[in-house]
Amino acid sequence: MALPASTAVAAPVENETAVFAALDKVTGRIQHLEIPIDQTVEFGALRVTPRICNSRPLTEKPDTASFVEVDEVKLTGEQQRIFTGWMFAESPGLHAVEHPVFDVWLTKCKDPIGGPPPESAETETEEASEEAAAAEPAPAPAAPPAAAPPARPAAPPPAARQQRPLLPWLQR
Repeated sequence: MALPASTAVAAPVENETAVFAALDKVTGRIQHLEIPIDQTVEFGALRVTPRICNSRPLTEKPDTASFVEVDEVKLTGEQQRIFTGWMFAESPGLHAVEHPVFDVWLTKCKDPIGGPPPESAETETEEASEEAAAAEPAPAPAAPPAAAPPARPAAPPPAARQQRPLLPWLQR
């Protein structure tokens, strides 16, 4: 009896920030919302609160999901929960908030918990590239660039162009 091949799957990466796109259907404008986990941001009459935002490591197929709560604030000031569940960045239409006036969907997660801060990662990359450049011999001089193709002749002035009627079948 043969055993099925197992695939190793890395643990999901927890992130500190969920990024959403929010559409105001009245104005037609899309706004990007960067919301820290367990904090609430208002967008129009909606209050969006991400509870968790997971993604996969960069070495694996993208899979970004966030558990989100969305409340609508009525004109009376009362709140009504209109969405509680998972949103998936790779399938924005699957579990997006579809409201008569607003749409909200997950686009990505960022700021991994326990990961290096973005500045230190960039600094390490710059230092590594500087060290690599210092270790390599100077490159050979580049060949001269190829001659540019001849310029296109300019169009004749508008007065010199032949005037044609726009709709010849209407001309009598």
